[in-house]
Amino acid sequence: MSDEVLVGVFGAPHGVRGELRVKSYTQDPLSLADYDGLHDGAGRPVEITAARLLKDDLLVVRVKGVSDRDAAQALTHTKLFIPREKLPPTEEDEFYTRDLIGLRAETPEGELIGTIVAVPNYGAGDILEIAPPAGDTLLYPFTHAVVPTVDIKGGRVIVVPPAETE
Repeated sequence: MSDEVLVGVFGAPHGVRGELRVKSYTQDPLSLADYDGLHDGAGRPVEITAARLLKDDLLVVRVKGVSDRDAAQALTHTKLFIPREKLPPTEEDEFYTRDLIGLRAETPEGELIGTIVAVPNYGAGDILEIAPPAGDTLLYPFTHAVVPTVDIKGGRVIVVPPAETE
């Protein structure tokens, strides 16, 4: 699914009429409902028929074909994807998180740290998971202090390891 971008994930049902919570990973959370081509990890289409903001990046949505709590419960933890070509183009100095996968991670001096293999977010912000040439993967917070440079065209990011990891 390299040309697919994760844009949200269904959470728990909201009420008894089939509504669901969904965490949106889009810049404008409500835009999730506007995407054409939204689907689950197996490629099954998902059509959001109504959406309202609950708070921050959390929405309450209605999904076509889901009309009760049991049907909504069956979708809990379902990831939502969109084909990359359906997303708007990025501006200069903007990128999609997906664009980071595969980039080289280097120190400011140009020393290779490894390759970015994932950008998980466990609730406290994005993390760069970097596979070094040997050994276990490394995790760095994806903050401007730790990652001051993202050079998509150059295929690299600059990482300044926090003092406690040195």
